[in-house]
Amino acid sequence: MRNWFRKSLYLFVFVGLSAARAGSYEDFFTALEADNAIVIAQLLERGFDPNTPNPKGVPALLVALKVPAPQAADTLIRHPDLKIEVRNAQDESPLMLAALRGYLEICAQLIERDADVNKPGWTPLHYAATESHIPVMQLLLEQHAYIDAASPNGTTPLMMAAMYGNASAVKMLLEAGADPTIKNDLGLTAIDFSERVKKSDSTAIIAAFIRGRRLKGTW
Repeated sequence: MRNWFRKSLYLFVFVGLSAARAGSYEDFFTALEADNAIVIAQLLERGFDPNTPNPKGVPALLVALKVPAPQAADTLIRHPDLKIEVRNAQDESPLMLAALRGYLEICAQLIERDADVNKPGWTPLHYAATESHIPVMQLLLEQHAYIDAASPNGTTPLMMAAMYGNASAVKMLLEAGADPTIKNDLGLTAIDFSERVKKSDSTAIIAAFIRGRRLKGTW
């Protein structure tokens, strides 16, 4: 009888802990989707793992930046046990997603914790240039981001700015040293990208920069 009681007690405790963990898991991702940093912080203080993936296997930080949930992301980044260099199925890093959103402070926090500014393939600078987030682009370049980084198909940040961004981002990259003559795997240059989407301002800036290089004898 005593052994039966002891086993029953252990089972009760185990079931209770399992239910509590399941509840915490649901509470965590519900709070994350709602950008509820207070609940996130409370769960982390109680020992919840900040690296826990969602049911699809995506780490919590990437989920927060994708939602987006910037306050929840900030809370996660401040946790000492958080793994900064994680990837989703598209090989996107937290720094890439933060750059795409234009979250300057979060980008700085991630870099402070050794996020990879120059990851192979698509880079944070590509993502920042796509949305013309100039302060983030400047931060990345200050942290030695390779300005002519080539994506898997040879596309550079300048090409992304020329097609999806604005003229200010294009000008900023050119003045920082981006090479407008580079071609991607399809043989397209940055000016070809801008012409495809009829961005006349960007086309004019790139053309003027190329002419300037020729006059200076650097062609």
